[in-house]
Amino acid sequence: MIPRPISGAARIIPALDSGDAARAQSLAETLAPHCGVLKVGLELFTSAGPGIVSAMARHRPVFLDLKLHDIPNTVAGAVRSLLPLRPAMMTLHAAGGAAMIAAARAEAEKAGTERPMLLAVTVLTSIDAETLAATGVAASPADQVLRLARLAVAAGADGLVCSPQEAGVLRAALGPAPFLVVPGVRPAGAALGDQARTATPAEAVAAGADWIVVGRPITGAADPAQAAAAIAAGL
Repeated sequence: MIPRPISGAARIIPALDSGDAARAQSLAETLAPHCGVLKVGLELFTSAGPGIVSAMARHRPVFLDLKLHDIPNTVAGAVRSLLPLRPAMMTLHAAGGAAMIAAARAEAEKAGTERPMLLAVTVLTSIDAETLAATGVAASPADQVLRLARLAVAAGADGLVCSPQEAGVLRAALGPAPFLVVPGVRPAGAALGDQARTATPAEAVAAGADWIVVGRPITGAADPAQAAAAIAAGL
């Protein structure tokens, strides 16, 4: 698996969430010197097709963020189909349950030492307490994140995806072993967009994030490379 990053730039994962494959590939080439991993999300994957993973991997390891969530057999089959693309990281929803995560891990193990890191998504960074309650979950976001994180790690997830506001909670409860990939990161003064639970890059890393996922503050900047370099310099 991909090793835990130790430098500022290596911690950054630009989110190339776009339906424009040509623009995404241009951004990948531009940002590769200023990041450690490139994120291919659902929009880019579905618009450009599986080949985009190999195209991005020519620049940096790929975080394939499809957030798999289905019955165990179906998720295992999806992992099996995605393994030939050789992503460095893959996501699945912790809410899918322990059996689903265990099935994904068993399938991923078939790739041996080249297997991807399996990351369990806890509570999306766009969800606040009110939105969570509307789905029938009475717990606070922090409590729900911790509940799902414990379940996912016990079932075989290598790491977790959480907002920066829960990174410290997970580190305190679960220790240094689980990898933490943290979206919802915004430089001071940046627009929050649809993110509800955020922090600055330095705050996220101080709380325990291994990698930080940054989208529009980098990809929407007039100079994406300069924006990424400025974030790295502050880590």
